[in-house]
Amino acid sequence: MVTVCAVTTTLFLGGWHGPAFLPGWVWFIAKVYFLIFVCMWIRATYPRYRYDQLMRLGWKVFLPLTLLNVVVTGIVVTLLK
Repeated sequence: MVTVCAVTTTLFLGGWHGPAFLPGWVWFIAKVYFLIFVCMWIRATYPRYRYDQLMRLGWKVFLPLTLLNVVVTGIVVTLLK
């Protein structure tokens, strides 16, 4: 979890950059700990899905949305050429 949050901080949250009144490593650690807090909070707040619920969600919701996205993207790319 720490590694994923550190990579996320580096790639998406500006890494060690922040206001000048604190050193860069303090900002980096603060951002990482904030992301860890958010991940733990989300994990503790929302219920976990059972395997059969995840399969139903994947097959009945996400697969049609993905196929629709592919079709719409193909149409848009074709029209913009």
